Amino acid sequence: MAGAANLYTTVMRGVPPLLVIFLLFFGTNGALMWVARGFGYTGYIEIDAFSVGVMAVTLVSASYSSEVFRGAHGTIPAGQFEAFAALGLRPFLGLYLVIMPQMFRQALPGLGNVWIMAIKETTLLSVISVAELMRVVGLAGRTTGQPFVFYGAAAVIYFVLVAVSSRVFVAVENRMRWG
Repeated sequence: MAGAANLYTTVMRGVPPLLVIFLLFFGTNGALMWVARGFGYTGYIEIDAFSVGVMAVTLVSASYSSEVFRGAHGTIPAGQFEAFAALGLRPFLGLYLVIMPQMFRQALPGLGNVWIMAIKETTLLSVISVAELMRVVGLAGRTTGQPFVFYGAAAVIYFVLVAVSSRVFVAVENRMRWG
């Protein structure tokens, strides 16, 4: 299991997100149809571009998030594990009540960065015809002949999204710091 997780994070972090999007966009329908044929289904299966885009951004973000959590787990002193065992807590309950809150507090800054990265990676989804902000802005700019206005508006929107997200993560970090 650890080997599979390590392979997943290594591959997803080592391959450009745009390539992950293309591989999922062009490969998911064929793979689903191949599996369905094994069960006797002969019809056509198609997954829409939006769903493929969500899968791609999720897979890439999850690989980075898993590394953030792995690093946070490494910051927990061994005495904490011994403490919940000494209290007689079962491993799952000890992880849930003692280790996970500490890990989450350590992982929060890194998770904030992964969240901001995911927001900005959504711009790549325009290459598979997902009508996300950059695709709409590009079309509007070409149609009106005023690309600077529309791209400037998109920059402001992304800046606001990132600024608000950063504030939320800082507020949660402060809340976690004080209990």
